[in-house]
Amino acid sequence: MSAANQSKPTESELEILQILWEKGTCTVRDVHEILEKSKDAGYTTTLKLMQIMHEKGLVSRDTSAKTHIYKAIINQEKTQQHLVNRMIDNVFNGSAARLVMQALGNHSASKEEIDSIKKYLDQLSKK
Repeated sequence: MSAANQSKPTESELEILQILWEKGTCTVRDVHEILEKSKDAGYTTTLKLMQIMHEKGLVSRDTSAKTHIYKAIINQEKTQQHLVNRMIDNVFNGSAARLVMQALGNHSASKEEIDSIKKYLDQLSKK
């Protein structure tokens, strides 16, 4: 599926995709139990969301067993790149620098994260 025709996941769908990207494959029950730890999520809502995600081409569904197994079929890195690019364009008027400054100003980065960012910026400046 190309990025051009890829369905854009909603916020709730992104939460489910994060779980599937981390775990690999899951049943609806598995996903629901993880979601329930951080929010009030009904099982039938999770089921319906995952069915919609299957229809949109975001996840695959193995129906060979009694319990259906779901797997993310959109690429995590490409999805993140697409969403960040959209945010830069729509929220930060095309300025990646403004996004980074806003993110670092509002979120405490660890020393390791800052060192990693500096190393990345050094690599970019050498190109």
